[in-house]
Amino acid sequence: MNFSITVFNRVVTTSVVTAAVAFGPFFAAIAQALTLNGAGATFPAPLYERYAREIKKDMPDMTINYQAIGSGGGVNQTIAGTVDFGASDAAMTDAEIAKVKQGVILVPTAGGAVSVVYNVPGVNNLKLSRTTLPGIFSGQITKWNDPKIKADNPGVNLPNLPIKAVVRADGSGTTFIFTNHLSNISPYFKGRIGTSKSPSWTLSNALKGKGNPGVAALVKRTPGSIGYVEYEYANKNNLKSAQVQNKKGEFVAPSLQSANAALASVSFPSNYRVFIGDPGQGYPIVGLTWIMVYKNYKDPAKAQAVKNLVKWILTKGQQFNDDLNYTSIPSNVANDVINTVNSSVK
Repeated sequence: MNFSITVFNRVVTTSVVTAAVAFGPFFAAIAQALTLNGAGATFPAPLYERYAREIKKDMPDMTINYQAIGSGGGVNQTIAGTVDFGASDAAMTDAEIAKVKQGVILVPTAGGAVSVVYNVPGVNNLKLSRTTLPGIFSGQITKWNDPKIKADNPGVNLPNLPIKAVVRADGSGTTFIFTNHLSNISPYFKGRIGTSKSPSWTLSNALKGKGNPGVAALVKRTPGSIGYVEYEYANKNNLKSAQVQNKKGEFVAPSLQSANAALASVSFPSNYRVFIGDPGQGYPIVGLTWIMVYKNYKDPAKAQAVKNLVKWILTKGQQFNDDLNYTSIPSNVANDVINTVNSSVK
């Protein structure tokens, strides 16, 4: 199997991966060589790249091209029918789903934390409360030595530097997860910015980066900056992540364990669409990521290839989620999704 992933402007070196594979007994044979083209979220790109290296043992004669262009692009291309599958960290809305002529199924593949990353000289263990974090990203707090940030960080020498917020330039599921949390904890943020893949930021001096890689790169090279990226991007780029206050009042750093704690009580409805705004425990800025597959494909071989891909991701593929700090999809949910795809994709 050849699986190519393109991630634009990435800091993590995962721009293109191509792997030739041999068929194993795990799947029924695909009758002919074919290509599946997908595009969308950058949030899961490191995970999908690992899938690419591992899936080659089971699936031959099929090329999967995935371009990490952002969740907004993934949703738009799914609607337009220009891809064989899309990917997004913001589950498609009812209105978006209604626009997909071929019908669509949301397939959850993983969950994870969104890190609040920062570059503040001399500050290594930043804490941000439920007041200060939305205050920064709504433009109410503009200096690092603001009294509200000082109150969160007693004894820390916070510099008299302007805060340079770094946000996404593209439609982004990571942004959706981040703004969904801030909207849930701050009425001011909700009323002026709200939950969106492409919000209208009120920040006067915001810097904008393309994809998770672009935001990571800007934060890394900009003193006084703060932004948000999927947790694995923070790790791989050696960025500092703030401890964020959760509903219980605890300051929690992003980690696989704290993300698992936050997602432990998530209940999946029949369409597998979940919006997690303010979990009761663990790290509070968490979300899921999905691929979107059509219900109807013109080519029966392509439909079978999609079924095989979904089955692999939700069975064998899940063992690799932990390695890259993504949460796994519960096995009972995974089995339901596989059954839904097998019975609905034609």
